[in-house]
Amino acid sequence: QVRLVESGGGLVQAGDSLRLSCALSGRTFSRYTMGWFRQAPGKERQFVACIRSRGGVTDYTDSVLGRFTISRDNAKNTAYLQMNSLNHEDTAVYYCVAGTGVDFSTLRIGAAYDYWGQGTQVTVSS
Repeated sequence: QVRLVESGGGLVQAGDSLRLSCALSGRTFSRYTMGWFRQAPGKERQFVACIRSRGGVTDYTDSVLGRFTISRDNAKNTAYLQMNSLNHEDTAVYYCVAGTGVDFSTLRIGAAYDYWGQGTQVTVSS
């Protein structure tokens, strides 16, 4: 059984930092491209960042570029999203995703990922 378990969300003030973690079990973690999506109330789900299974190539949506860093530790079967300089617009439920069939043309498409976590709430007070 495949499980993606996110942790690290919470309530912070603008300018603060948070680190989200996503642990994958039930599959070979190193084979998966890992990513994060988010969804704010009343808004569509949005791609945030991803890291490829091979070579650690990363991709970010423009609004988080330079503030967020995605990484992975294959030995711990865990992906991370370090979020710095948080602002109110970052408030959302953050979902971890994992996929093996993701390529450069589908990195930012939610349907390209095989598995989704349950989500973790990030709230940034202004």
